[in-house]
Amino acid sequence: MADSFKIDFQPHGTVGTGDLIVFVDENLKPTPAVAEQIGPKAVDLIARAAATESFKGKAKTSLTIPAPTVLDADRLVVIGVGGEKDRASMDWAQLGGLVAGKAAGKSATAVLDLPGIEVTPDAVADMVLGVHLRRYSFDRYKTKKDDSKPNGAAKLSFSVADPAAMKKVQKAREGVAAGVIIARDLVNEPPNVLGPKEFAARAEALTKLGVEVEILDEKAMQKLGMRALLGVGQGSVRGSRVAIMRWNGGKAGDQPIAFIGKGVVFDSGGISIKPGGGMEDMKGDMAGAACVVGLMHALASRKARANVVGAIGLVENMPDGNAQRPGDIVTTMSGQTIEIINTDAEGRLVLADVLWYVQDRFKPKFMIDLATLTGAILVALAQEYAGLFSNNDELAQRLTAAGQATGERVWRMPLGPEFDKMIESKFADMKNTGGRHGGSSTAAALLQRFVNDVPWAHLDIAGTAMGSPQSEINKGWSSGWGVRLLDRLVCDHYEA
Repeated sequence: MADSFKIDFQPHGTVGTGDLIVFVDENLKPTPAVAEQIGPKAVDLIARAAATESFKGKAKTSLTIPAPTVLDADRLVVIGVGGEKDRASMDWAQLGGLVAGKAAGKSATAVLDLPGIEVTPDAVADMVLGVHLRRYSFDRYKTKKDDSKPNGAAKLSFSVADPAAMKKVQKAREGVAAGVIIARDLVNEPPNVLGPKEFAARAEALTKLGVEVEILDEKAMQKLGMRALLGVGQGSVRGSRVAIMRWNGGKAGDQPIAFIGKGVVFDSGGISIKPGGGMEDMKGDMAGAACVVGLMHALASRKARANVVGAIGLVENMPDGNAQRPGDIVTTMSGQTIEIINTDAEGRLVLADVLWYVQDRFKPKFMIDLATLTGAILVALAQEYAGLFSNNDELAQRLTAAGQATGERVWRMPLGPEFDKMIESKFADMKNTGGRHGGSSTAAALLQRFVNDVPWAHLDIAGTAMGSPQSEINKGWSSGWGVRLLDRLVCDHYEA
C-alpha cells in the first residue's frame, strides 16, 4: 500500500474529472440513482457504446468510453456485475481488484450503487482490500522501473450512501491487507536475503503491534530435543530458528488458538537433491510460515479479541558434508523416531517438532498448520484448492466455510489407518515418506502423530501459495494465501 496512493469515501451525487466508474447488469442499465446522477445522455451513451463493443454486462467484464462529451469525466468505465446468480455470489475483493485495474487516470471515482445488490459497509471494506491487493508489486530489486506499466490512479474515491459507516468498517481491513502483503513480501524475497535468522527478525517486528515474540536458537532447540527440525537444517551454514508469536487479545486464562507454519527458507532437497529446473522457486517453501506472520499482523492490527499463538519452524535444507542422509534415524521432541527415506520430504520433520512443542506448552483449543508440503496435492487439486486434512469435523467445516467466503478455498482430503500403515518403518517408529501413492495423505498421517488429541487441521498449500494463479487481486508470484482465510475463521468463530 504505497504512501502516495489514497482512498477516500464521498456521498453520492458528485461527478468530477478523472475516471468515473459505474456498474450495470445484463440489461446494461445502471441503477435509477446512478442514472439520475450521470444523466440520460450518459445512459444512452453506455447503450450505444455497448452495442459497438459487444459489451453484454457480464460479470467481471468492462467497457471504457474515453472522453465522454456528456460528462466532465475524462473516461467513463462501465463494469458488468452479471445476472442474478453472479450477483448472489459476488466476490467483493475481486470486484475491488477489477476496479483498481481499470482506474488508469490520475484520479477515479467509483459509484457504489449496484443493480440488484445491497452494498453493505462490509462489502465496501472488502472492495478496498481488493484494491490494495491488486496494486501490490514486488520490484525492490529492480534498478530500472518499467515506466510502460501504468501505476493506476493516485486517488480512488468511492461514492457511497454513508461515508462515515464505511470508514469505520474499512479500518479493520487495512490490517488484513497489510498482513497479506507481509506474507507476499516474505515469499518473494530471494533466499540469500531471507535466511532463518533474518526471517525470525521479520517476525520480531510484530512486537511493535503488541505481539510477544520469542526466538528459539539451535542451542535452545537441542535442549528441547527438536532433533527432527535440527536434522533438516544441519547441512546449511545458516542456523535454524523457531519463532513463537503470541497475541493476547482475549480473556486472561482462555485457551489460545494456534497456527503453525513450515518455514523452509530454501529447499534444495538436501542429499536427495531436486532437479535444477525450477529450483529457484524453492525460495517459496516457507509460504506457510509467511502466512502465519501475516496473520498475526492482521489479528494484532485489528486488535482481535482472541488469544492466539503463531509458531514457525525456520530452516534451510542444503546438501553439504554435514547434511542428514537417507537411512538416518532422528528422534523427535516427542520421543518418537523417524527413519529418513528421502531428505526432500523435510517439511513434515520441521512441523513434527513444532506441532509437538505447541500442543505440549500451550494446550491450545485447536492447531492449524500450513505448509507447501507435497507436489502430490498439485496433482490432486491443481492450484484451485488447498488440501485440508483434519481430525475434527467442526474445525474442517468452519475452514471450508471461511474458504468459500474469502475465495481461499480448501478441499477436505482423506486421513485413515491405511495411510498410517504406508509410513511404517522396519527400523524406526515411522518413515518420512510413504512413496508416490497418496503422498499428501501419508504426509498428513505423519503430522497427525504429533498432535495428540488436540483438534487439528493441516493445510497443504503447495499449489496455492507460490507460483499462484493470476486473479483480479493477485498479479504477482506469491498470493499471500491463507491470511484472509484464517482471519475470517477467527473473526467468525473464535473471538470473545
